Amino acid sequence: MKSTWGPAEGPVVCIGETMAALAPAVPEPLETVEDLRVSVAGAESNVAMYLADLGVPVAWLSALGDDAFGRRVRAAVGAAGVDVSGVRHDPDRPTGLLVKETGRTGTRVRYYRGGSAASAMGPEVLDDDRLKSASVVHLTGVTPALSPSCRSLVERALATPPGERPHAISFDVNHRPALWSDGTAAAVLRDLADRADIAFVGLDEAQDLWGADLAAADVRRLVPHPRLLVVKDGGHAATAFGEGNTWTVPAPRTDVVESVGAGDAFAAGFLAGLLRDGHVHRALRLGHITAASALRVTSDHGPLPDRARIERLLDLPARDWTRQDTWIHSGR
Repeated sequence: MKSTWGPAEGPVVCIGETMAALAPAVPEPLETVEDLRVSVAGAESNVAMYLADLGVPVAWLSALGDDAFGRRVRAAVGAAGVDVSGVRHDPDRPTGLLVKETGRTGTRVRYYRGGSAASAMGPEVLDDDRLKSASVVHLTGVTPALSPSCRSLVERALATPPGERPHAISFDVNHRPALWSDGTAAAVLRDLADRADIAFVGLDEAQDLWGADLAAADVRRLVPHPRLLVVKDGGHAATAFGEGNTWTVPAPRTDVVESVGAGDAFAAGFLAGLLRDGHVHRALRLGHITAASALRVTSDHGPLPDRARIERLLDLPARDWTRQDTWIHSGR
């Protein structure tokens, strides 16, 4: 079934910080490991790269340092097929950095992003010409936590009422507790999500923010205004609430190597599916397919099945959707 509302055709613009990421090349403590692997990490650029993989024209707007890490980040995102021509290099501020520490209890991430080039972004980013032809502008809850100017950027993007916007606004709550030291996360993120056209939130993060006993339907009552609200319940299911309709698609059984980046991948798959034909059920399936690709790798961005296989998965009967053998990727 199609949603009664959908974004217009056109490219997607993703706005937000991407950092250089360092991680041990083998699972050893930083104190002893000899080699570190360099990659890139950023929620919005993750979404952009997966959208490009899925054939959606997409641009990423951000700021990076005029440094080696910044050039590496820009090259990596651009190599994925994303338009990075609107990314600015700041001569005075560095590219943000994150470092992964692996240990017996799992992976811990430390951020070194204070005073980064991206933290100096402000509402002027929204004056970029790429937004004039955009169908969707994608933002996350990471950006308003970076600085007052970044919060102003997101607030300005959402200030125009939905019916008067030239494009739809997609907002992923993407709560990062370490970035919210002032206790305002719950109220700010709920308000921003409620002003978006399309909002994404994990049930676990909604419970952390707004109440431990919340179910998906309770989240919809707390965030009633998005034209589409997608509540992701981890490895169980994802539910989309529309204007008078609700769609739920179980999550496929997937071997999990690392969960980092899966939420971004899901958002990209859902947006790509919605832009394709407006069928929310198929968009939720494409979100799951894309997220499964992220779950199978240690990096934020994993390889998708080929297009023919994606189409077969989208068309599977419900009884076959969650079968484990359905998800074996030949040659991957």
